[in-house]
Amino acid sequence: MNSARLLGIILMVAGFGIAIVAGLFLAVQVQNGLTGGGAVVGGGIAFVIVTALVGAGIFLYVKGGQATAQESEMQKQRQLLDIVKSRGQVDITDLAIEMKSSAESIKQIVHQLVGLGVFSGYVNWDDGTLYSSDARHLRDLKNCEKCGAPIQLVGKGVVKCKFCGTEYFLA
Repeated sequence: MNSARLLGIILMVAGFGIAIVAGLFLAVQVQNGLTGGGAVVGGGIAFVIVTALVGAGIFLYVKGGQATAQESEMQKQRQLLDIVKSRGQVDITDLAIEMKSSAESIKQIVHQLVGLGVFSGYVNWDDGTLYSSDARHLRDLKNCEKCGAPIQLVGKGVVKCKFCGTEYFLA
C-alpha cells in the first residue's frame, strides 16, 4: 500500500473518530445545561472539521489507488521490455505465462511501448513470436523479415506487411 492511500485511511478514521467524540461531548454538555444554540454551533464546527478530514482522506485514497495502478502498468511494461530485449525473440504465449497476463494484454503493452518510443522490433501475431530489433536495422529494411515481400517503412510507429501481417515497430 502506498503512503497516499495509508494517509487517506488515517484521515478518514481520524474524521470519524472526531465525529464520535464531538457527538458524545455535545450530548454530555446538553445534559449539563448547554443551550440548543450552543449545541448547534458546536455540531456545526465538528461537522466542518469532520467533513474536511474525511473528504481529504477519500481524495488521497483514490489518488493513491490511481498511482498504484499506474505503477503496476509501468512495471509490466518494463518487465516485457527487459524480457524481449534480453532474449531477442520470445513466444507470446510463453511471455503471457511468464508475466501472468493474456496475449491481448501483451499486445496492448507492446503498442504502448511503441507509442512511448522505447521499443523497436517486429511481430507476427498469427505466428505468436515477438522480436526485438535495432531501430536502425528496421529503418533500412526493404523486405519483410517473415515472408520476404517488399515493404516500405515510412515514419515512426507501426508498419504492417500487407502480405503476411507482420507488424514492425520503430522506436
